[in-house]
Amino acid sequence: MLVRTAEALWKGDLKKGKGTMKLGSGALEVGYSFGTRFENERGTNPEELIGAAHAGCFSMALSLMLGQAGYKVESIHTTARVSLDKVGEGFKITAITLETEGLVPGIDEITFREKAEAAKNGCPVSVALAGVEIKLQAKLLKLAA
Repeated sequence: MLVRTAEALWKGDLKKGKGTMKLGSGALEVGYSFGTRFENERGTNPEELIGAAHAGCFSMALSLMLGQAGYKVESIHTTARVSLDKVGEGFKITAITLETEGLVPGIDEITFREKAEAAKNGCPVSVALAGVEIKLQAKLLKLAA
């Protein structure tokens, strides 16, 4: 069994405090604050990191499924849009929209969308986030002639 770790340290109250989030691998350590999470201050936030994890997991799952079906994937590019909304007295991640583009020679649009839907439903991060509505927009790119 693989176990991945991450940690966060928060100092101070909610509005004026500051924190850091760090990956267990040491590949990333970033600061965050009320302003980076709930306003438009420059910096990152937990939702952005969830989006990065989801986009990465989905792209790998789609590449795997296409490869298993006999297609040679040139590229899969995915953007995850994580919606954080005020719900009642607090906030909730209400939806994640995955927008993906694939450059996959020899595949038709219908098959690409079917594989993308299967990847959306099956990647481990999608499964972990099953309590959130996950939407998908898939687009097959055409090779330049």
